[in-house]
Amino acid sequence: MSATDTASASVALPAARARVRAEGRPYASPYVTGVGIGLVLLAAFAVMGRGLGASGAFSSVAAAGVGAVAPAHAAGNPAVAEYLGQGGPLRDWLVIEIAGVVLGGFASAWLAGRLGGGVERGPRVGDGARLAYAAGGGVVMGIGAKLARGCTSGQALTGGALLSVGSWLFIATAFAAAYAAAPLFRREWT
Repeated sequence: MSATDTASASVALPAARARVRAEGRPYASPYVTGVGIGLVLLAAFAVMGRGLGASGAFSSVAAAGVGAVAPAHAAGNPAVAEYLGQGGPLRDWLVIEIAGVVLGGFASAWLAGRLGGGVERGPRVGDGARLAYAAGGGVVMGIGAKLARGCTSGQALTGGALLSVGSWLFIATAFAAAYAAAPLFRREWT
């Protein structure tokens, strides 16, 4: 491959990504989506008797893994045993909820014409670095979710709807931290 071919390929790939995004339907209104999330939260309370969350699903899946590999350890460890309730951890409401979120996300992207592969990133960061940032952010959020006794959706949506002071402090702190960190990462996207 010549230098000209390499240069044209590096220009063609971002252009193809932009074309894929431009061909998809417009994103949903955040106001309509917010009302939809509120209705889903209300339905979760009415039907399941509990709110929304995500981090508990990952804890349930991890507990199921520990229970399968080392059942004696799982039964004797209070941090794992609390997820090994009746019916097994994989039948927990949050695990079923997250499976629905994944399926719903794929269905939404498909219906909007936005289903495709690729790494969303700015021009100054490579795919590997972008994926490392995403993985690092996910690990930090996961640790924070366990320390805060709930993830962003559980704390902000469910706790906020229940007027929990701790949840309102959590979401205010999360927004403040995001605004404080934004200038540090802005150069990666511009």
